[in-house]
Amino acid sequence: MKFSFRPNEGAFYELFTRAAQNLVKGTELLNELALPGVEVQSVSERLTEVEHDSDQITHDLYKKINSTFVTPFDREDIYRLGSLLDDVMDHLEAVGNLLYLYGLTQLPSLPREMHELVNVLDQQAKLTADAMPRLKAMKDLEDYWIECNRLENEGDQAYRMLLVRLFSGEYDALTVLKMKEVADELEAACDAFEHVANTVETIAVKES
Repeated sequence: MKFSFRPNEGAFYELFTRAAQNLVKGTELLNELALPGVEVQSVSERLTEVEHDSDQITHDLYKKINSTFVTPFDREDIYRLGSLLDDVMDHLEAVGNLLYLYGLTQLPSLPREMHELVNVLDQQAKLTADAMPRLKAMKDLEDYWIECNRLENEGDQAYRMLLVRLFSGEYDALTVLKMKEVADELEAACDAFEHVANTVETIAVKES
């Protein structure tokens, strides 16, 4: 039997779980942008509210680390995981804000590949939210990081095809520049989800 001298501090896992649940809220809001007649400003504002809540969760996490003598796993890994979860939310908020500020939802339709990227992000968010509570026992996590990495590859493919579409001559030059910035944020969010998964894998390996 393996013994651990680390405390099983539930507050850290609760904060990770809340941060990941906000990512699900974020991708659900991005999915709303595909709905007919959607109020884009409202979606953007709600994304900003969720992002502010995630910032507060990250702040609470850092305070908890600094006030806890012995953490459930390495202090730097807790910092890194919290920071990476916050990074994902920042990218999701940026996508919604740019789509609104650039007026891109006024186009007849957004590129199919953009919706495919949002769908990948939605799957990654749900996987991450399901995985965070399992950190406490450090069990049944391998399928999570393998699938999250697979989805990141799927997102890369959708991103490349989106670039092909943008530079095909279908859109005017200014619209291409605007959509390219949104595409880069979507791709960065996919990468950030993978970074979260890779960090969880590192933690699990250290604690096994």
